[in-house]
Amino acid sequence: MKLKELRIALFILAGLVTFSCSDYQKLLNGDDTAEKYKQAEVYFNNGEYRKANRLLEQIIPKYRGKPQAQRIIFFFAESYFQTKSYYLAAYQFENFIKSYPKSDRVQEASFKAAKSYYFQSPRYSLDQEDTYTAIEKLQVFLNLYPNSEYADEANQMIAELQEKLEQKDFEIAKQYYTIRDYKAAIKANETFVSGFPGTKFREESLYTKFISAYEIAVNSIDSKKKERLEELIQQYNTLIRYYPESLFLEDLNKRMAKVNEELDQINQESTQQTK
Repeated sequence: MKLKELRIALFILAGLVTFSCSDYQKLLNGDDTAEKYKQAEVYFNNGEYRKANRLLEQIIPKYRGKPQAQRIIFFFAESYFQTKSYYLAAYQFENFIKSYPKSDRVQEASFKAAKSYYFQSPRYSLDQEDTYTAIEKLQVFLNLYPNSEYADEANQMIAELQEKLEQKDFEIAKQYYTIRDYKAAIKANETFVSGFPGTKFREESLYTKFISAYEIAVNSIDSKKKERLEELIQQYNTLIRYYPESLFLEDLNKRMAKVNEELDQINQESTQQTK
């Protein structure tokens, strides 16, 4: 009995869905602008943003220049935002701002336009042009509305995007070590640290610079070896001063033991030669 009731319920539900879809198609294909507006709001409020979007797109030309246009265009932009069509959302929010600069929703539209650019920022390993654009848009928003309720979120997004740019540059600098271009690795990491003094990748960048210099030093010709080994001691002391409990401490100490051993040998040989 229960199985039969379940089948009946599913049949009825399927019929309702079919009927609902049929009504929606009729509405899309019809000419009743007022009904489209009414149902677009119903769909929007129920979270059915794609359906709302299609109806709103149809009626925008009909309401252009009328009082309802401002509300329709904002919801049209919001429907793109909610369906993660961020490129179109940014465009429509910016269109709203240009069309209604005195609207009480301009601040919200400005923030969501900037946030749409934020969502278009790719992973750090890809080209970061969209990331730079997103930072610029968010900063413009903060300049216009420094006390906005969205200011904290905007600052947080900028920090996240900035970290992505830092990671991009750091990975490039680290890559030179991976391919054994140690001179380029040293220069790139020096540039990175000076360019991003507060970066969370600073410790690893200093470490990468150290091990790059280490590879050069221990494989140097005799005339340059002592000077380069002594420079390593300075780099080691700088790194440990900033990061006394460094994640790389064990490896650093092993390498420094080798550095000190080589320096002792050089000094012994130099002493023997002077006797």
